[in-house]
Amino acid sequence: MIAYGVVGRLFYDDGKSTRVLPRGASVSTNTFDFLGVPPLLGRTISEEDGRPGAPPVFVMNYRLWQREFGGDSKILGKSFILRGTSRTLVGIMPARFNAFGASLWMPMRTDEAGGNVIGRLKADASVQGAGAEFDATAHRLQKANPRETFPENFTVEAQTLLESLIGSFEKTLYALLAAVFLLLLIACSNVANLLLARATARDREIAMRVTLGAMRGRLIRQLLVESFVLAAAASAVGCVLAHFGLKAVITLIPAGTLPEETVIRMNAPVLFLTLGVTFLSTILCGLAPALHVVRGDVQPHLTGARKGPEVGFRQGKLRGVLVVAEVALSIVLLIGAGLLMRSFLILTRVDLGFDPKNVLYFEVVWRDSYNFSWSDPASIVNVRTRKNSVTRQLLDQMKAFPGVLSAAECEEEPPLKSDLTDVIIPGRPHVERWEARDESVSEDYFQTLGVPVFRGRVFSEDDVTAARHVMVINQAFARQYFPNEDPLGRKVKLAALDQKYRDAPRDAYFEIVGVVGNYKSRDYENSSWQKFPEAFIPYSVQVFSWRTFMARTSVDAASVLGGMSKVVQSVDPGVAIDTSGTLEASLHEFYRGPQFELVTLTAFSVIGLALVVIGVFSVMGYTVALQTREIGIRTALGAQQRDILRLVLVNGMRLVGAGTLVGLLASFALTRFLASQISGVSATDPTTFAAVVVIVVLADLTACFLPARRAARVDPLTALRYE
Repeated sequence: MIAYGVVGRLFYDDGKSTRVLPRGASVSTNTFDFLGVPPLLGRTISEEDGRPGAPPVFVMNYRLWQREFGGDSKILGKSFILRGTSRTLVGIMPARFNAFGASLWMPMRTDEAGGNVIGRLKADASVQGAGAEFDATAHRLQKANPRETFPENFTVEAQTLLESLIGSFEKTLYALLAAVFLLLLIACSNVANLLLARATARDREIAMRVTLGAMRGRLIRQLLVESFVLAAAASAVGCVLAHFGLKAVITLIPAGTLPEETVIRMNAPVLFLTLGVTFLSTILCGLAPALHVVRGDVQPHLTGARKGPEVGFRQGKLRGVLVVAEVALSIVLLIGAGLLMRSFLILTRVDLGFDPKNVLYFEVVWRDSYNFSWSDPASIVNVRTRKNSVTRQLLDQMKAFPGVLSAAECEEEPPLKSDLTDVIIPGRPHVERWEARDESVSEDYFQTLGVPVFRGRVFSEDDVTAARHVMVINQAFARQYFPNEDPLGRKVKLAALDQKYRDAPRDAYFEIVGVVGNYKSRDYENSSWQKFPEAFIPYSVQVFSWRTFMARTSVDAASVLGGMSKVVQSVDPGVAIDTSGTLEASLHEFYRGPQFELVTLTAFSVIGLALVVIGVFSVMGYTVALQTREIGIRTALGAQQRDILRLVLVNGMRLVGAGTLVGLLASFALTRFLASQISGVSATDPTTFAAVVVIVVLADLTACFLPARRAARVDPLTALRYE
C-alpha cells in the first residue's frame, strides 16, 4: 500500500530567476517499488529519505527534465531551491512515467503520512469490500480523535486505479464500443445479403456442378474461400483507413481526459483481434448463403423452371430479415447520434447569463513568504493584509493596462464552480438542507462578466477595502430563500466560513445589498449547465491560497494576456501566474468532450446509414431482376408503369417500415444508457426520434425508387423472353 498527496505549484529558484513548476506530489517512500518502475537516471526515493531529519531530496519526471534542462544528465545530484527549501535531485524517471500527474516527487515523512491511498488487493478481495473496510476503520479513528484529521461527516469510497485515471471517459468508451458493435452487425447483415444474392444468382452453375459429381461440401468450401478473399481485401483496406482514422480520432480527444503518459497507436494484439473478428464475421456471413444455395433439389435450377408471382419475396425471407435488421440497427445508431447532437446544440447555444467574449483570466500563486501558521493569529492577519494589498495593486495596474476595460478578482473563473455552503437565515426555520454556492469577488466582478443588476447595488471599492459584511445574491437565491419578499437588508450566514481551517470571520452574518442575474455554471463532476443559488461576498473577508483575476478587454483578450505577467511582476516579484487563458477558449475546451462523442458516433451512424441504403438498393435490385418475367406478364396484361412502381415500392417500404418499428422499440430500451452522456434533452426525445425516422425513410425510399423505376420501364417482349 502507498500514499500520495498533491504538493501544489512549486517555485523553482535557480539563482537567476524564479519560475513556477507544474504541480508536484509527496509520496510514501515505497511508492516507486510498489509501482515497479525503475529510474532512467540515478535512484528513486528510499525508506531513509522519509525519516525525520533526513536530507531533503526529490525525483524529477522526464518531461520537466527535457523542457527545463534540455536533458542534461549533469544536474543529477545538484541542489534546487523548492519552496524555500534546498532539495537534492536524486533521480530522473522514464519518459512515460507521470504518476499522479506530478512533475516531481518528494518523500512523505513517516510522521506526516497522509493523502490518498493506493493498495493492491488480494486475489479474493473486492473493491467494494475494501472500501467498506476502510470506511469503518476511518470512522473508528474519527471517533477516537474527533478533532483531528477527519471531518464530522464523511464517507470513504474505493475505486480501481483505472477508474480513477479514466473517470467519466469510461462511459464514452463503452458508448463507442457499443456503436462499433452495432456497425459491425449492420456490415455483417449487408455482407450476408450481398453474398446471398450473389450465390443465388449462380444457382444454375452450382446445380450443374452437383450434377457433374461435385460434392456439396466442396462447393461450400469454394463459396467460403471466396468470402475469405473478400475479407482479406476488406481487411487490407481497413488497416489503411484505421491508420489514418486513428490520427484523426486522437486529435478529437479532449486534453486531460486520459493520463499524459497514455500512448494511443496501432496495437498488435488489438489489430489481430480485429482482423480475426473481420474474417470470422465474413466467413459466417458467407456460410448461410452457401448452405442456402447447395441444399435442396437441383432439378428446377437445371430446367430453368420459374415459380409463380411473388417468388422473389417468398424465397427472399432471409434477405428480408437481414434488411429489417440493418434498418433497425441504423435507427438505433442514428437516434444515439441525434440525441448527442441535440444535447451538444443545447450545451453550446445556451444563454450563459454572462458574456465570455474578450475576457481573459489567470490564477496567481504565492511564494512561501505568504504562508502563515494556524497557531499564530498574528501571522494570519499579516498574510491576509499583504495578499489583499497585492490584490488591490494588481487590480489597479490591470485597469490601467492598454486595452483593458475592467478588471476583477474571484476564486475560480466562470463557468466553473465547486464550493457549496449551507445557508442560515435568522427567523427562517427549515427541515431540508439549504445550500448555495459561495464566491469571493471584487467590486467590478459583475461589470467584467456583464451580469446585470436587478435590485439594490453591487460592492463598492470601500466595501471591499474595509472587508464589510455585505452580500450580493443572484435571482435563484432570492426566489428560493426569499419567495414573495424583498431580500434587501436581510441577514444571511454562510456556514462554510466557520470551517476550522479557513481564514474567515466566524459566526458572521452578511447583509444583502443587491440582487444580480443568474449565470450558468458547472462543477468538476457534472458537465451540464446548472443554475444554482449563489452568494457573493468581498474577497477581502477571507484568505485563499490561490486567487483568480479577470479582465474584459476592448481587443482580442489573448493578445493582452501576454502582458499580464509583467504587470504581476511589477506589483510583487514573489507572485507568479499559474494557469491562464480566455473564457472563450475555456468554454471551447469544455465543449471538446461532448464534441468528441458527437463526431465519432455521428461518423458511425452515417456509415451505418450508407450501408443500409446499399443493402436495400441491392436487395430490391436483385428482387426486381428475379421478377422480370412476372413484371413483363403484368405489363402485357395491361398493368401501368405506376402500378409496377407502386408494387416494388410497397414491397420495399414494407421491409423498411418493419425495420423502423423494431429500431424505435430497441432505441426506447437502449437510449437510457446514454442518459448520463446527454444534458438538456430526454433520452426518448420525440423530436430526435421523428427526425431520424424521416431521414431513414427518405434514404431508403430513394434506395427502393431506383430499382422500382427500372422495373416500371421493363419491355414486355424482353421480359417474356427473359431467362
